[in-house]
Amino acid sequence: MSTGIEMGIVLQATPPASRVIDLCRRAEMYGFDYAWTFDSHILWEEPYVIYSQILAETRNIVVGPMVTNPATRDWTVTASTFATLNEMYGNRTVCGIGRGDSAVRVTNGKPTTLATMGESIHVIRELANGRSVDYKGSTITLPWASKSELEVWGAGYGPKALKLIGETCDGFILQLADESIAEWTIGAVRSAAVDAGRNPDDITICVAAPAYVGPVDNIEYMRDQCRWFGGMVGNHVADIVARYGEASDVPVALTDYIKGREAYDYNQHGQAGNTHAEFVPDEIVDRFCLLGPVEYQLERLANLQALGVDQFAIYLQHDAKDETLQAYGEYVIPDLADNVAAKA
Repeated sequence: MSTGIEMGIVLQATPPASRVIDLCRRAEMYGFDYAWTFDSHILWEEPYVIYSQILAETRNIVVGPMVTNPATRDWTVTASTFATLNEMYGNRTVCGIGRGDSAVRVTNGKPTTLATMGESIHVIRELANGRSVDYKGSTITLPWASKSELEVWGAGYGPKALKLIGETCDGFILQLADESIAEWTIGAVRSAAVDAGRNPDDITICVAAPAYVGPVDNIEYMRDQCRWFGGMVGNHVADIVARYGEASDVPVALTDYIKGREAYDYNQHGQAGNTHAEFVPDEIVDRFCLLGPVEYQLERLANLQALGVDQFAIYLQHDAKDETLQAYGEYVIPDLADNVAAKA
């Protein structure tokens, strides 16, 4: 955990891969700490191949999926891949993991159970940290991975997912920037950690959401560029409502807006201007995302940091990738660094 808020970017592995690699290289130049990608091997290119090239062309940035899942890859293969990247490039990987969304649904599959997710977290982390683990009736080790170090960060929204993350994970990924929801989910994760005998401060908190830097009078356009995000989050919220019903501890700020949700087209998953996010109201776009000038970005980031957020990762899925990256690199990140230095 850092003294200030760290910064990341989240990209789709959209061809050409050279563009993804270039954005990550530029992100490091601007002071970003993490480069994440979607892990949906049918909709986009295979991310782990691209990670290798990102790591080869950077010095410090940490790479990982936001997020992988227990269903589409054998857990031992996932662990071996991370450990190999760590051996090649010096422990610069992180494993974000969830139950599965687009990667499994696009083949008519379903997200895994939380029990399966918990088992996969244990197997992947133990093997990728050079330790032995029981797997399918055998005790196995990656004998060449003794120096590998990998953290596993869990993503989720519902009460049981947050409990699992607090009990088992090194980090928590919340894919939206609404402050009231962040406060509730972070509190749930930390409470679960305490109940499990863990130090809640050992869990890194990562909020990931679109950020679009632009003038206030352009807000309508920025909203339309980022409305897709509410549709993506709505997939997970719909699962929560189906599991817990509308009368649960889940904040209404998270569940109310999906009442107008209909079919979802994964061929447009995560794309600006898609046709299945029209149900997402402006208020949700504004709450879930960071849309506005540099001063507004800094205000929202300060609020998130006050809630205990250690990293903010920008989903760069809109038409101002370069401009937003540059604005953060030239104005937002330096201001955050200056504030930390002044406080120190």
